[in-house]
Amino acid sequence: MKLKNIIVKSGIALFMGASLSSCSDFLEIEPLNDIVLEKFWNEESDVENIVAGCYSALQTQVIVDRMMAWGEFRSDNVVGGTNVQNDTHLQNIFKENLNASNSYTTWGEFYDIINRCNTTIYYAPSVAAKDPNFTQTELKATIAEVSAIRDLCYFYLIRAFRDVPYTTVPYLDDNQKMDNPAVKFNLVLDSLILDLEKVKDDAVVKYPENKDYYQKGRITKDAIHAMLCDMYLWKKDYTNAVKYADLVIKSLTDDYQNQLDRRGGSVSSLDQMMNGYPLISDKPYSGNEYGEAFNTIFDEGNSRESIFELIYMDDDSYIPNNAVSYRFGNTVTYPGFVKPADFIGSDVKDELYAVYLTKYDTRYYENIQPIGSSDYGINKYVATARLDASQTTYQARYGQRPAEKTCHSNWIVYRLTDVMLMKAEALCELINLDDTTAIGKTQNDSLLKQAYDIVNTINKRSNCATSNQDIKYDSYSSKSLMANLVLDERQRELMFEGKRWFDLVRRSLRDGNTNYLISKVMRKGSDNASVVQSKLAKMDAIFWPYNKDELKVNNSLTQNPAFGSGENSSYSK
Repeated sequence: MKLKNIIVKSGIALFMGASLSSCSDFLEIEPLNDIVLEKFWNEESDVENIVAGCYSALQTQVIVDRMMAWGEFRSDNVVGGTNVQNDTHLQNIFKENLNASNSYTTWGEFYDIINRCNTTIYYAPSVAAKDPNFTQTELKATIAEVSAIRDLCYFYLIRAFRDVPYTTVPYLDDNQKMDNPAVKFNLVLDSLILDLEKVKDDAVVKYPENKDYYQKGRITKDAIHAMLCDMYLWKKDYTNAVKYADLVIKSLTDDYQNQLDRRGGSVSSLDQMMNGYPLISDKPYSGNEYGEAFNTIFDEGNSRESIFELIYMDDDSYIPNNAVSYRFGNTVTYPGFVKPADFIGSDVKDELYAVYLTKYDTRYYENIQPIGSSDYGINKYVATARLDASQTTYQARYGQRPAEKTCHSNWIVYRLTDVMLMKAEALCELINLDDTTAIGKTQNDSLLKQAYDIVNTINKRSNCATSNQDIKYDSYSSKSLMANLVLDERQRELMFEGKRWFDLVRRSLRDGNTNYLISKVMRKGSDNASVVQSKLAKMDAIFWPYNKDELKVNNSLTQNPAFGSGENSSYSK
């Protein structure tokens, strides 16, 4: 397995795709065999094929499974669904019975992608020196693109595991040291931010219009700005979080205005801006039926609100989104292995309003689907939903779920309302309660009102009441109450999108304790509630344990102390 013969095999293999011939081929590429170095890294198309392989790898079931599990499954949103007892590793996640043997703690596929990106950054300049068609502008854009893919993978890893091995050097030879120690969360985060700040201006701003899937399915400058907004929020640099949120919002607003200008004529009610944001109306042109935004964003995909999503072609000859099919459900099994927590399913029906503020929130009817009188399945990503709001009792009509192994719903990584709510969260944290001067009070009131306006705009988009009611500002007119409202709105808006657990972890890091996280997670109930509560009281426990196989092969890793007992004890250093 020497460098002169092949790049690498299996675990860190670099996949090559077929030649690119149409506007969508880049995202439809299927991985082939190992690449012989002497026959590779000579032309621009070689680099393009490796970049295509990075996106193909992101689409695999194991990657999206981890995005779901790490970002959602330990939260208050979901519990075990149909046949979850057949997946003991998944079942143990819902019980907070995590240990080093849990299969969802493996991270090899993320490091595979990271190494592909590192390898591309290493070889791409030499390709540009050989191929005159590979310009310096294209080289820089490619490096920006794969740098962002690499940084996104690391960002998932540190949010899940906190401290992780970190390198920007490709593994190209057997003799290289591979058992790197874990680098502290903050150091990795700073490195990711520094990297993105360095390459952001080299990234592609807009792809040609005839490349339909590129704009949302490949990393662009907007996607990098969204990542920076997110990372600065975790860094607690709220000024920069707002800065990058504003850049994303402005870019998508400009795109929307340009599309209207090219189309000309009057603007329909469906296309009108919402309080200055280019959100899609959930209500269609006429009648009293809702679901337009939901279906456009999650069923059709590539909506004007999208920033970056993993594209699954609507063709059974290409890779399906099996993570959604098996976890959320299909025509064979529904609910899937996971389903909404019971209190979420009955929230509006039983007038609990622990999650949704009123019965008029269309997301309640769209996100979940009732099964019988007391059970519910996840509907987001799985089927369309139409809500007839003209009836006294609201009941949605749901589309056909995909057959097993034929789901082609895109998986959204970043979209507009996500960034808007990150901005609202940052605005709340910029409020300085120690500044009691007149100027300070005016600034604080302005920040509070800006955060409220964002939440209210998003909430009203999904409000089907005849009067389209505002959230009552007076009920949230303090920093703490508004901060809670923002996270509650993130739960409603981004439910089942792999965001909730990360939001709760970020809140815990900011608070310095897990009290808020525990208060939310305990709402879904547990057979061993006192044990779960005791475990989650430890800050270490809100992150995941290192997998036992990683600990065996990497002597530089030391197990998360929250998981240093029982089965894990033999792997703790």
